[in-house]
Formats: sequence, structure tokens, C-alpha cells
Amino acid sequence: MSGTMSGAMSSAMSSDISRWRLRPEFASGEVAAAFGDIDRVFQLQGEQVAGDSLSRVLRVGVGGKRYYVKRYSGNGKNTKRRWFGLRRWLGSPRVRAEWRNLLAFAAWGIPTATLVAYGLERRLGAFVRGALITEEIPDTLDLAQIAGADDPRIHDRRWLTQVSTQIAGIARTMHALGFAHNDLKWRNLLVNRGPSPTVYLIDCPSGAYYRGAVLDYRIIKDLACLDKLGREHLSRSQRLRFYLDYAQHARVGAQDRKRIGKILAFFDGRA
Repeated sequence: MSGTMSGAMSSAMSSDISRWRLRPEFASGEVAAAFGDIDRVFQLQGEQVAGDSLSRVLRVGVGGKRYYVKRYSGNGKNTKRRWFGLRRWLGSPRVRAEWRNLLAFAAWGIPTATLVAYGLERRLGAFVRGALITEEIPDTLDLAQIAGADDPRIHDRRWLTQVSTQIAGIARTMHALGFAHNDLKWRNLLVNRGPSPTVYLIDCPSGAYYRGAVLDYRIIKDLACLDKLGREHLSRSQRLRFYLDYAQHARVGAQDRKRIGKILAFFDGRA
């Protein structure tokens, strides 16, 4: 092990750390009692709505509202990607990336779930557990659910135009700042009911900042993720309209054709 890596690990392992933040607007009443520290958050009981080897998501009711509690107890999908175990000490935990990304979305004016509380715990410098809590956005469904249920809205041109325009703006805002979502799928876009829908971007633990050719590749990936279901539920003209809204171009140019070709081919040969 190099001296630099050894020094970094020694510094990281010097003490136990538990950091938990309850945002000021939630710092009193039943919410504070339920979510006031990380120990209480990991003791919560509720309806499990999602889970994998790294995290569990519970839906809990507090004070007449519902909240999503996402609890992490791992830091990578497999041993190799955890750098043979070293990521527990040297890597940035996914939970931290997720809460930072939600805060960034709000700062950029992108509608997203309200972050209530968040934090993590390290022991001997190694990541042990972490959590974030978001307030439920009422009366919403994700776009994949809407399409999968053949909801009448998916056939309403006016509704589709409003939703498509907002998604194009969300993607453009992120990409202009050098940020890629890395999982920009319809299931991570919530839409509320009503004649003037609002689109909310959620669930972004793998989003990050990039530069140059890597950013270009990640942008193509984001747009290809959106188009993966788009080609099943939208016409070619609707998909092209989305791209032109995103690019803020009146018509397709030579560079647009090149990029569109990469988007269309991105998932070729992939499961």
C-alpha cells in the first residue's frame, strides 16, 4: 500500500463519526421526534417500498404526512467496484451523493422531493450506515407507471407537450452545469395530476459532475435512458420535438444528427 493511501486511511480511522442533520423547518414536533437522530431512523418501522443489497426504502406516516426513509448499509454494488473493500474508507458514500444531488436540484430550480433529514455514520473511519428522508410529493405517479398503465394522459398531446418540455429543461439545466444523472429513466420522473402537470426529478445516488469527452458520453447516456421508453410510447415526431427542445434548436443540424445517432445506438447489443 502506498504511503499516501496508508496516510489517508490512518487519518480516516482516527475517530468514530456520526453526523446527522435535521433541516430547520422540520426541527420541532412529531417529525423531529421521529427523525431526530440516525439511531431513531434505523429503528423506524414502515411499509417497505424498495430495496436492494445496499439500501431499503420505507414509507412512514408522521403527523398526517408520509415520508420516504432510505437507509444505506453498504457502499457499492460488488466487491470489485468497492475497490476490494477500500471504498468503505476512501470512497464517497452513495447516501452522501444522493442528498447532495437533491440539494443541488433544489438550488438549480429543478422540482424534486423535499429533503427532511440526512446523515451518515463512520466507525474507525469506515462507512457503516447512512440515511436520507424525503417528504412525499402527494398525488404523483412516476412516468413509467403512467405509461405502463396506459393512462389516458399519455395519449393527450397537450399534456405530453407540457411534460416533455419540462423534462427537456431539467436535462438541459443539469448538463449545462456539467452534471449527469446516470439513471435518467422514466421511473425517476414523478408527475402530479391536474391540467398543468409538474415534473419532479428524484432518486439520484449515482449522479456526478464530469468534463470533456466523459461528460459528452454521460449526456448521451442520460438522453438514451429517456428514449428507451420514449420509443415505445411516443411518436418519432414527439421524440424529435423533445430533442430540439433540449438542444434549443429550431431544426436538426449536422451535429444534432450525429448526437441523435449515438443516442439511438447507445443500448444496441445491451440487455
